[in-house]
Amino acid sequence: MGASRATGVRVLGPLLILVLLATGCRDTGGTPSATPSPPVSPSTGHGSVFLGTGDCGSRGKSFREVPCTSEKAVARVLARHGGRPATGPACPVDTDFVLHISESRVTTDEDGDGIVGQGYACMRNLEPPHPGDPGGGGGPHTVTGDCVYDAGGGRVKETACDGSGKRPPAFRIGSAVARKAQCPTSTDLYVRLRGDRPVGCAHHVRPPGDAAGKSAERAPEPTG
Repeated sequence: MGASRATGVRVLGPLLILVLLATGCRDTGGTPSATPSPPVSPSTGHGSVFLGTGDCGSRGKSFREVPCTSEKAVARVLARHGGRPATGPACPVDTDFVLHISESRVTTDEDGDGIVGQGYACMRNLEPPHPGDPGGGGGPHTVTGDCVYDAGGGRVKETACDGSGKRPPAFRIGSAVARKAQCPTSTDLYVRLRGDRPVGCAHHVRPPGDAAGKSAERAPEPTG
C-alpha cells in the first residue's frame, strides 16, 4: 500500500487494422499488432494490485498509480489482465489506450513474493478526448463509426473522423456484418473487425474542409 512499484510499462498505440480490400476482396491475413510507445516506469501503488480494475493513474515521464480523487489522476483502469493483449481477454470497447506491464522483481509488491506479475491494463481517460469512442481515432478496437486511411501493404489504420488526427480519414465504417455479402452494394472497402460480426462495411468520406470531395471507385459485388 503506497510502496514504490518499479515495473516496466509501455503504452500500446492504435492497432493496424486488417482489411478485406474492396478491389478483389483481398484478405491480407495475419493478426493485428500494436505499436508500443517508448517504455515508461510506474511507481507509487495505492491498491492491493498495481493498476487493478477501478484504480487510476497519472501520465507523464512515468506512469504512476494515484488515488482517483487526486488532481493528478488522468485515466481509470477498466480491466486488468495477465499475459499479453494479443492472446489474453479483449479490453472493453470503450478503452482509450492499453498499458503493457512487464514482470519485475521489487522490494515490496502486491502479495509479498517480490514479483509484480506482467499483464496489461485497459485504460479510459477521465476526461475527453476519448480516442476509443466511435470516430475517436484510437483505442484497441475498431468499431462501427470509426474512420480509417490507407496505411499501405493492404492495410488501413484508424484515424479521427473529425480530421484532428495526423492523417485525414478516407473511409468510414457504417455497419458491421457477419459476411461480406451482407454489406450494402455501395460498400467501398471491407474492414476486418473482431467479434461475431467481423466484416466492417466502409465508404469513402470527404476529407474535412474539402467541399468537392474525392471520386470513389465502387467495390465489386462481393461473391462470398
